[in-house]
Amino acid sequence: MKRRVISVIVLNEHGVLSRVVGLFSGRGYNIESLTVAPLDDKDFSRINIVTLGDEKVFEQIIKQLHKLIPTYKVIDSSDFIEKETALVKIALSENFAGLDTILKAYNGSVTYSDDQCIIVMTCDDACNIDNFLKTMKKYNPISVVRSGSILMEVK
Repeated sequence: MKRRVISVIVLNEHGVLSRVVGLFSGRGYNIESLTVAPLDDKDFSRINIVTLGDEKVFEQIIKQLHKLIPTYKVIDSSDFIEKETALVKIALSENFAGLDTILKAYNGSVTYSDDQCIIVMTCDDACNIDNFLKTMKKYNPISVVRSGSILMEVK
């Protein structure tokens, strides 16, 4: 199974996301990550999908996405810049030794603090987010939130 990212430009209308998700679930394909946002002109939205499968599965997904009526464009390329964000909440009672070094290594920062906890954040590619979250386990996180992938084609 190979990880694949797909970006779909669709008409910004009711029910489009449901139809795209239905395409995946109806064929037994899993969506690892899904993000949606309107584009500048508000007539279109970008749906970013991360999924797993073999080449035959991807080929079928792309063909089916092109058949959906509200689909304007399907971008299936390895020429993406891909980023993801993670937030980690840590109790102030934890020992923060080495946290600054970890945050510097993963382009992270403290984004919130109060008298009970701090919240740290990083933004990077999915692999580095995985590694960041593994490293942060030593601080016994109260909560971890991870965004879906956002994509932009390079060319």
